[in-house]
Amino acid sequence: MDTPNATSLSKWPFRWHVQVVDETGSTNADLLAAAAAGAPDRSVLVARHQTAGRGRLDRRWDAPAGANLLVSLLFREIPADPHVLTQRVALAAAVACERLAGVRPSLKWPNDLLLDDVKLAGVLAQAYLGPQPAVVVGIGINVGWAPEGAAQVGHDVQPLDLLAEMLRAYDDLPEDVWLMYRDRLGTIGRRVRVELPDGMVEGVAVDVDPDGQLVVVDDVGKSRRFAVGDIVHLRIANE
Repeated sequence: MDTPNATSLSKWPFRWHVQVVDETGSTNADLLAAAAAGAPDRSVLVARHQTAGRGRLDRRWDAPAGANLLVSLLFREIPADPHVLTQRVALAAAVACERLAGVRPSLKWPNDLLLDDVKLAGVLAQAYLGPQPAVVVGIGINVGWAPEGAAQVGHDVQPLDLLAEMLRAYDDLPEDVWLMYRDRLGTIGRRVRVELPDGMVEGVAVDVDPDGQLVVVDDVGKSRRFAVGDIVHLRIANE
């Protein structure tokens, strides 16, 4: 639903069901509960403040109230490769930042947004596996505030305006986003460290497959593919 506190640009696109709350623990957790209760496809929950927000690997994600975009999106129409939903949300967020603020974020595999090689946003997807399955994709974008060492969109952009533009950008994406995602992926061509539960691999990221796996040529010349892993950008290849 809409909200009287939305700014003038925040007219939600057709078929998106948007709710804005002042505070909650976690928008992802709330939408997973809503999925169990039958919430429709493209339900969106945005909070001005989260008290228990989490990113990948259970990292805490927090920001001053009203400063940043903290939002989750619920999808009932799940593609064969669910990772495509996180790619689409990350791409839509990058395009929205470009349209509203004139900045061009790159993506860090799998779905973080970087600005000048510094983290701007993080994406976390979670699945509801009940009778009516759903995937909830949460994203936190530093808009008017950023922690030390991170980037922000800028004080001239309002979080709800950015959300409205992000939803429009999502609708504008092509059905197959692989090439667009690959083009925006700043990890390709970088020397990286892939951190895994049982160790780590260093090498050069050379490509991303249509199924979302990152292709890394390790230091002994072996080509390896990773579906999961925490990526650290080390330096540009051949630098």
